Amino acid sequence: MLFFTQCFGAVLDLLHLRFQHYQAKRVFSSAGQLVCVVNPTQNLQNGSNRSAVPEEDSSERKEQYLCRQSVNDPQLTSCTCPLYSCKWEGHLEVIVSHLTQSHTINILHGTEIVFLATDMHLPAPVDWIITHSCLGHHFLLVLRKQEKYQGYPQFFATMMLIGTSAQAQNFNYKLELNRNRRKLTWESTPRSVFDCVDSVITDGDCLILNASVAQLFSDNGSLAIGIAIAASKPCSVEPEK
Repeated sequence: MLFFTQCFGAVLDLLHLRFQHYQAKRVFSSAGQLVCVVNPTQNLQNGSNRSAVPEEDSSERKEQYLCRQSVNDPQLTSCTCPLYSCKWEGHLEVIVSHLTQSHTINILHGTEIVFLATDMHLPAPVDWIITHSCLGHHFLLVLRKQEKYQGYPQFFATMMLIGTSAQAQNFNYKLELNRNRRKLTWESTPRSVFDCVDSVITDGDCLILNASVAQLFSDNGSLAIGIAIAASKPCSVEPEK
């Protein structure tokens, strides 16, 4: 009976995911946009081993690993995948392979796609993450659900270039929510992955939704965000390999 229950639960999860994917493709097929269903990643930093480390020490270590550049080599960056307690550091050229291999982050291709985040009801903190490849570069899209105050969750969406700040100035990105004759758009220049996601959210340099606004644009617990990236000016920098 236990085996049957587990198998039945797995089948239901698969059917639910297929149904969400079908709904998204049906809604956006007329626009010819590529749809990516993105599952949430809950906070993995609060593991069982955290109690063995004092709270202040734990916070300091996370800040060092997630939000700093290497002092010894300014070309090194820490892992750009938020909510993971990952101590990896490396050069820009190998960030994408680290994200796909170590954190199984999907890569989508094309200048215009639809990012469909599922299970918006999950308690904060939660992240939805994909890598977006276009115009010869890779971008990291992060949607985060985080409590600004206790019991007051907000959603933050930002696009970051896996490249330098100078390279990021060559691009513009647009995030668009469109449902039930309502439209909300955010346009900006992407930030570099050398700026950590936490800093971008703290600065407010991203799309910010409170829970009630997010509910207006959600459909059966999923939030669809249209993504478009364009070159703001001719880029003389070599494309990322």
